[in-house]
Amino acid sequence: MRRKALKQAAYPETDLVILAGGQARRMNGINKLLQKFDDEIQLLKIHQQLKSRVSQAWISSHRDHSIYERLLPSIQVYQDDEAGFQGPLMGMKSAWAHVQADYVLFVPCDVTFIPNKVISRLHQALQRDPRCEVAVAAINGKALFPFCLLKRSSLPKLMQHLEQNQRSLKQCFADLHMQVARFQNHALFFHSINSFDELQQHQQLQFL
Repeated sequence: MRRKALKQAAYPETDLVILAGGQARRMNGINKLLQKFDDEIQLLKIHQQLKSRVSQAWISSHRDHSIYERLLPSIQVYQDDEAGFQGPLMGMKSAWAHVQADYVLFVPCDVTFIPNKVISRLHQALQRDPRCEVAVAAINGKALFPFCLLKRSSLPKLMQHLEQNQRSLKQCFADLHMQVARFQNHALFFHSINSFDELQQHQQLQFL
């Protein structure tokens, strides 16, 4: 497969991985990536906003692969290295067996807002500390740990935390000398959607 060139990118080649491997227990197990939080299916919305800034887009998911590929023939899909719902850390660790780029932007499937220039700003954050292997997006002062840019060199630490059954992104990222890129959106009420109640409120607030 030919990998498209990034348009005048001011950062290294970067792939996109949409994290969609969760159970969505508070939403009866629905696939949030295929829902409409706004006026467009989450998969199409996230891809449309980021496709011109990445080399290849991927989905980390254990189900609905044929639906993804029908919606977006260019999308690539992978499953976690281990079965079951292992959390986002496992989805991130598993990515490195599939992606070709040395940098990956991870985006949770239930995110409601993707800042402009998020990739370039996260790359800038990575460069603040030579030890840094992950940069996290913080919106309105709240760090969204699954919304992050990871370097391939982070893989040994990810594996170490998983081997120790330590699945907290916050703890793992502390070992990766995490940096933060800060964004503001004063119209934002929900950074992500985690329940039907939040979804209903989010949709009602769109019309205020």
